[in-house]
Amino acid sequence: MLESSDLLAFAATTQPPQARAFYEGILGLPCLADEPFALVFNAHGRQLRISKVATLTPAPYTILGWVVSDIAACITALVHQGVVFERYTGVTHDAVGVCTFPNGDKVAWFKDPDGNLLSLTQFNRSAI
Repeated sequence: MLESSDLLAFAATTQPPQARAFYEGILGLPCLADEPFALVFNAHGRQLRISKVATLTPAPYTILGWVVSDIAACITALVHQGVVFERYTGVTHDAVGVCTFPNGDKVAWFKDPDGNLLSLTQFNRSAI
């Protein structure tokens, strides 16, 4: 039923100015609107709405992720902007924080100013 409909993504913030600085200034997503109830960004042709909320308990899992072609280069650029990558016990990470899964896919996790967990993924195309 929805296979031909565009996806609309949502996250939340209690700190709209910091969220805008992060998503627009650090991640490079163009801000389309700063509305009374949400910040609206263009995420590669898809709309990302960051809802403005009074309280927020970040989910303990990834809520948004981006597929990238060169995860190391993305990490280097984001670290240069002050982004800190997460490391989890029980998961092996390389020197820059990348976890490589048995099929060769690579993932790294980081948080936005509200503590929402975000990720970068570089798929191992040879395994597809």
